[in-house]
Amino acid sequence: MSLREPCMEDLHVAVMVDILSRLPVKTIIHCKCVCKQWQNIVVFDSYFADLQFSRSSPPCLMIYYKAGPLKWVEVEEGLYYNLHHHPVMSLDINIAPMTLLVGSVRGLVCLWQLNKNVDNTYICNPITREYTILPRPQYYREGSTNIVYCFGVSSLTREYKVIRIFQRGLIMLPDSTPTYSLSEAEVYTLGSGQWRSLGHFPYWLNGSHTGPFLNGHAHWIIRYQVLPENICAFDFDKETFELFPSPPSEVIHARQKKNYFQKLDLLKACLCLCATSNSKFTLWVMKEYGIKNSWHKELVIRKGISRDLDMLILGHPCLIECFKDGTILMASSGNNLLVYSPGSKTVTETKTFEGCFKGLAYRPGFHRLLNFKNEIVKVF
Repeated sequence: MSLREPCMEDLHVAVMVDILSRLPVKTIIHCKCVCKQWQNIVVFDSYFADLQFSRSSPPCLMIYYKAGPLKWVEVEEGLYYNLHHHPVMSLDINIAPMTLLVGSVRGLVCLWQLNKNVDNTYICNPITREYTILPRPQYYREGSTNIVYCFGVSSLTREYKVIRIFQRGLIMLPDSTPTYSLSEAEVYTLGSGQWRSLGHFPYWLNGSHTGPFLNGHAHWIIRYQVLPENICAFDFDKETFELFPSPPSEVIHARQKKNYFQKLDLLKACLCLCATSNSKFTLWVMKEYGIKNSWHKELVIRKGISRDLDMLILGHPCLIECFKDGTILMASSGNNLLVYSPGSKTVTETKTFEGCFKGLAYRPGFHRLLNFKNEIVKVF
């Protein structure tokens, strides 16, 4: 009979994987430095990556400063919704200036770098500290163009894809009918090494450069055209575009007015539409995906109730997270992180971040970019 004290190495590998997958992400990162076996599980085991991601995790944000690195921030639910930033998790990919966080899927983040001479698309995993630059698409930004993105994953094949719509030369005819000199769509499957053309794109999308990914579809708001619905969806499985059920007609009519701003977002795994005018902010939520009658007017905030709420209306907020008590975390175009409390109907501006930044809801994961063939992966 052995007198040796029992230790983790006595456990079956499957048990180790189960235990490690339940730990906080930062603890897992430290655990991979304990021994070779744990490192192999965390770094190379795809089953561990899937299991870890399936476990519930606290709300997180990905913060990007226009003149600095990406930052991964954990949100602690409570009275003041504290935001905790760990300096070790600052990510400097050296790609500034960058204007857009496209989206995040299963721990991977898509970013679009844009300036006068650069039009690059990045995929990175902030946890494994890997990133890759996608090949140059057929249609790239030059002159007066509108480019719209979405990053998602196919429900059937589990392939990660980036859809990119290139729109240039919108011309309004005397009867207010829009025509385009060029409107094309391309898709990139991670690991393929090349963009594929999807041909002509039939709609003109609004000024927002990205759309939310949900239920295997990308979603964008259509502008200018008179159609039965004013939302377009892209199916990541079929790689086809289709009209998608939009909120009631009052929203469609209101969008023709001046100073009326619309944006699609996600809230508690539901598609949402944020509508802002000079007088009010309205939040519509689609309770049952794809069912037109399930659109529900979740929140209406009218101007003049309080100075805090007026600040929310003027900021054209972007939804980030909704907590169990109904509190909503938002980022505004005024570079503020806002917390809306439904009980007191007040908006609190957090002082955690300074300077110009953009925020994105984020769930960390350990899926590795090195598992995708034909991608040149670098580590930062």
